[in-house]
Amino acid sequence: MTTLTKNIITIDSRSLTIKDVVNVARHNYHVTLSKEATENINKAKKVVDKVILDNKVVYGVNTGFGAFCKKVISKENIKQLQKNLLLSHSTGVDEPFQEDVVRAIILLRANTLASGNCGVRVELVQTLLDMLNAGVHPYIPQKGSVGASGDLAPLAHLGLVVIGEGQAYFKGKLLTGSEALKLANIKPIELEAKEGLALINGTQVMTGVAAIVIDEAESVIKTADIIAACTIDALKGSDAPFDKRLHELRPHPGQLKSAENLRHVMKNSQIRESHRNCDHVQDAYSMRCAPQVHGASRDTIDYVKRVVEIEINSVTDNPIIFPETEEFISGGNFHGQPIALAMDYLGIALSEIANVSERRIERMVNSKLSEHLPAFLVKDEGINSGFMITQYTAASLVSENKVLAHPASVDSIPTSANQEDHVSMGTISARKAQTILSNVEFVLAIELLCVAQALDFLREFKPGDGVEAVYKLVREKVSHLDKDRVLHKDINVLKEMISTAIVLKKVQEKIGNLK
Repeated sequence: MTTLTKNIITIDSRSLTIKDVVNVARHNYHVTLSKEATENINKAKKVVDKVILDNKVVYGVNTGFGAFCKKVISKENIKQLQKNLLLSHSTGVDEPFQEDVVRAIILLRANTLASGNCGVRVELVQTLLDMLNAGVHPYIPQKGSVGASGDLAPLAHLGLVVIGEGQAYFKGKLLTGSEALKLANIKPIELEAKEGLALINGTQVMTGVAAIVIDEAESVIKTADIIAACTIDALKGSDAPFDKRLHELRPHPGQLKSAENLRHVMKNSQIRESHRNCDHVQDAYSMRCAPQVHGASRDTIDYVKRVVEIEINSVTDNPIIFPETEEFISGGNFHGQPIALAMDYLGIALSEIANVSERRIERMVNSKLSEHLPAFLVKDEGINSGFMITQYTAASLVSENKVLAHPASVDSIPTSANQEDHVSMGTISARKAQTILSNVEFVLAIELLCVAQALDFLREFKPGDGVEAVYKLVREKVSHLDKDRVLHKDINVLKEMISTAIVLKKVQEKIGNLK
């Protein structure tokens, strides 16, 4: 089993969690290989050695790859074959993945190799872990994978550093792979049979991105509930639509949780009591239907999380070795379709959080929709534009998300002379979801900026307990807008507080854990 002791995670290919991945990727937890995994790796390596000794022909061991699968390679050329595979497949382009994603990729590739179904040496897996623990981070371009046979191009860039080629970051500097390994006191590996293929055949790039996105999305969706509650309170909205009895009649799990969070954050609001008996009949959908909209996205996040947690503990190599029977079975576990569909779905679900947030922003800045608040939330309007253009920025981000939410998984362009005639585009799906999530956090930051300003005009009444905690937190970092100033920095500050879950933690310290 995967164990965690004093910031050490021991991998066994079966028990890794998304939280483990994030702890390694973002908090530099140390990773070790379990004794059982070591034994299993050695068993599979003996099967590969036997194939070479007996002159059997097995794909990936002593044949060419892809469309060259029928080309048999002689014993003396097997090592060169594996090296050439990494060299030829390193065709990634554009900017490299960020450090946390690269760390997740290394961890996940080591975890699948730890299964004992891939036919590599323990030394190869240990080299990956040594790189991870020492902070050697390969330069892996983001673009170039079609998601089957797995993430070939980006994983080849990872493999280059293992053999002392390519480029890697070490202590903040971009170096050659050999230089980075030398400074970290790690010896490069000379690849043996099957090892080059085992390094690149799999979904670890798309899944690494997915694990980080889904972990952050879980806190962002709770934060979206918090910010929505703040806005509803500031707009003198009703809490009646969040009545537990109402939502129990349509008991989608996410909807129930969001409704409870909204009630909890708005609890004890004097603002609410000040207009309880007014003649206002119903709130707009962006307020009244927040549990239904947020809740549907929550349920999507839960579904995607289940898919990702299966994938991070899956063997996605090809061929896959079964040491007990000494079989090599060629299949398609490297195909990224499960992640591709899930991450497209997640991108759509996250986009909706920004969609509804932007509508609440509009209700705050538009005095025709919020008669108790000044136009664009500023006094001396005309000479001051106030928060007018923050809504423009939110609208721009929402529009961009609508383009990004178009699914990548519905596309397929055959590769390798039509041998690989259906591909997933899963890495594109995962990267898009990550960009969408960042845009969502910016839109929520703008809503949070606006709601703090709106609450400034209602200080004669105490807001809900959770709302007040958020307001005080924001005002520690961002001051009230008396007259026009540059808001760019304020938005960035609040975005960082959302993405790092500071807003969520502060509220939970005040009112207890949210759902």
